[in-house]
Amino acid sequence: MDGGGAMEADPFHNAKEDEHMDAQTFKAGKMKMIQPDSLKDPKLDKLKEQVLLGWINESLKAEHIVVQSVEEDLYDGLVLHHLLARFAGVHLTLEEMALTASAQIRKLEAVLEELDKRLEQQDTKWEVSLIHKKDLLATLHLLVAMVTRFQPEVELPSNVKVQVVVLEVSRTGIQSDVQTEVLTEDRGDNAQEVSDTNDPMEQLMEMEVKQTMLNFVNKTMAGVGLQVSDLDQQVWDLDQQFSDGVILLLLIGQLEGFFIPLSDFRLTPDSHEHRLHNVSLALSLLADLGLQVSAVQAQDVVSQDVAGTLKVLYALFRKHGG
Repeated sequence: MDGGGAMEADPFHNAKEDEHMDAQTFKAGKMKMIQPDSLKDPKLDKLKEQVLLGWINESLKAEHIVVQSVEEDLYDGLVLHHLLARFAGVHLTLEEMALTASAQIRKLEAVLEELDKRLEQQDTKWEVSLIHKKDLLATLHLLVAMVTRFQPEVELPSNVKVQVVVLEVSRTGIQSDVQTEVLTEDRGDNAQEVSDTNDPMEQLMEMEVKQTMLNFVNKTMAGVGLQVSDLDQQVWDLDQQFSDGVILLLLIGQLEGFFIPLSDFRLTPDSHEHRLHNVSLALSLLADLGLQVSAVQAQDVVSQDVAGTLKVLYALFRKHGG
């Protein structure tokens, strides 16, 4: 980058790459973009920020890879290559860090070729140029297909749809249309989801479960002089108390009768990575103890997902609170 010759050559090189990528993007004369209103859908947010992001980070935690964004962190092929190795056992002879656009595209081509063989989808909704351009729609389709193929036990939000603007390029100009695109299949439980939200009895039961869990936690933690929250207050923030993993780790140690060295976790976590590390450690300890917490990812607890947090606490309650 310091040499003058390199500086002069780069614009021409990049222009050629952009022309190639644009031609691929407009393949069949169409380009799709998610409408802004769809990006605000809570179900899409849960799919993207909790389930898929959590799945990636949980899958690659042993390799100390932390992904912050599904849009920004998958374009160069590194994460996808590690996921391919993790779930398909395929280790391609590729440079670990592809720093130039051409190297990234070559890496993506190799990785996606191997992934496509294993995903076995007739009509793929992603391609190299779209992933490299950080196209959210294509990236989500790819990740959903990977989760469904490699870890079908991971519970994806049901019936996630987005409105997309389809731009069609022809000799006469550009035409646009709005279509609905399905990201996850309808499992037929939407009515139950609505019921869970609106039924007063369901809400009351949820409150009682939270209160039971809070009583159990406070009784246990009293042994070390800690209390999660005042029992006279509402307990809707129970999930917040555990999102950094600290109290959860202390609770596990207290119940199981062992000390977790302070060097193994962050006692005062001040970043997402620290909280994710703490919760991941807690879930690993639970697994080692034989307490299986089905479909709960570390990201669920960190993001204060109520259902995920309660599943973790209930696993401990079943063993120690009966």
